[in-house]
Amino acid sequence: MGRPCWDILRAVDEKGALVCHPGCSGARLACDGWPVPCRRFLIRTADGRRSVAASTVLLQLPGEDSVVLQLLRNGDVPSEARRQAVSLTRRQQQVLALLADGLPAKVIARRLDIAEVTVRNHIQGILRELRCHSQLEAVAEARRRGIVGGDRP
Repeated sequence: MGRPCWDILRAVDEKGALVCHPGCSGARLACDGWPVPCRRFLIRTADGRRSVAASTVLLQLPGEDSVVLQLLRNGDVPSEARRQAVSLTRRQQQVLALLADGLPAKVIARRLDIAEVTVRNHIQGILRELRCHSQLEAVAEARRRGIVGGDRP
């Protein structure tokens, strides 16, 4: 269409926060070769907002510039079903709780008596499972889903 996807989709999350913008983390991660999990958001349509699930894909043909594609499908999934779909291991739950307490990976490793690289592997698993791009986003998502509490003792 000759226009960037963020200009066409104008997506927002369920709380109305802007998702699509020129610095889109999904497109940036795809361009850097990282897998981008499917995301759910609301896009602008002629009839108002519509819930969609979007998969970000990088298309790279030999001798051509790469193109970031957004594959959309109906995304009406009840929030309770999304909450139940999370499956974290016991150790991932421990790491997530410590992240929620604001501890860095090095401190978490010492506290759990495991290698720092193992903590980072658990964090990557948490990010994949919660479909988040950062530790901060994962903690916020875990709090929203009730996986970890807001204020821990």
